[in-house]
Amino acid sequence: MIQFTLKCDKDHRFDSWFQSASAFDKLQSAGMVACAVCGSTHVEKALMAPSVRDSRRKSPQAPEAPDTPRQRPLSAPATTAEQALAELKRHVEKNSEYVGLNFAREARQMHEGTAPERSIYGEAKPEEARKLLEDGVPVAPLPFLPNRKSN
Repeated sequence: MIQFTLKCDKDHRFDSWFQSASAFDKLQSAGMVACAVCGSTHVEKALMAPSVRDSRRKSPQAPEAPDTPRQRPLSAPATTAEQALAELKRHVEKNSEYVGLNFAREARQMHEGTAPERSIYGEAKPEEARKLLEDGVPVAPLPFLPNRKSN
């Protein structure tokens, strides 16, 4: 796995993980890498510093340096931004109906009045979401991936 810092044509910057550098190139050329902020598929690698770890082992008696972050579980939000995103995700999942891959169809039907209005969330391909926006259907991308639910 490799992490790249990416930027879109609107200069939004974000990080993403890929199986390899060639996997990124393949996904990018297929238009499958999208900006995490605006959804633009015009994304390229940004300048980034390599992440190098110290290979020397520390003695068990050595005290930790004062600027060393405390270890925490990966699932625990570390920053206020991560905490806010976790709270947003809980709120959306509690107060909305997950419609999965049927999101574009459900949103369009609600906009046209052929389905009851309700708060929904789900998944849509970038071209489906773009078409909804072009047709005036009010949708917005979520800053997290939904937990996929199965029947």
